[in-house]
Amino acid sequence: MARDRSPIVKQSRREGVALHPKAHKVLARKSTIPGEHGNGRQNKPSMYATQLREKQKVRRMYGLLEKQFAKLMNEATRKDGLTGENLLRFLEQRLDNTVYRAGFATSRRAARQLVGHGHFELNGRRVDIPSIRVKPGDVIVVRPKSTKSVYFTAELDNVLKNSVQGPLGWLKSNPKKFTIEITGLPTRAEAEPDINDQLIVEYYSR
Repeated sequence: MARDRSPIVKQSRREGVALHPKAHKVLARKSTIPGEHGNGRQNKPSMYATQLREKQKVRRMYGLLEKQFAKLMNEATRKDGLTGENLLRFLEQRLDNTVYRAGFATSRRAARQLVGHGHFELNGRRVDIPSIRVKPGDVIVVRPKSTKSVYFTAELDNVLKNSVQGPLGWLKSNPKKFTIEITGLPTRAEAEPDINDQLIVEYYSR
């Protein structure tokens, strides 16, 4: 299973946004980009550079590789509706993001690991592919065997207490029963708030 193994804190500094909870403290101390010349004078970025950075930020935010992200963008372009909104909806519908949004993990990386280790069932079938796209009517449950693991018996309560995820209109989470029910489709307003999807569309329209 391919994934970006570069340090998430370094990625966060490069994009100027916390891509993981542990990056918040680091960004508070080091707001410059990583590298030897990170503290040097920064020229005003070109439009291309601005578009590129927005694309990289969102790609890293959701944990996709370049090829995966470009493929998703192509699909969003072909589908009816606004391309940017289609893209964000596809990203939100990923299984790993759904687990994160439901509050079962502190980050998308952690959620990806939980899914990859096969701790969940989708509509009664064990799944271990984080990129699976959920749809209305789907039911995600923690596997009975996994509910007895240390994470789900001891750690999940703390994860839920520290979760920054608010209620969402497209899913219902029941941590006590270890279930997530997909009730609708994510809206643009329910995606991450600091995303300029138009810049991403423009980047791929060059």
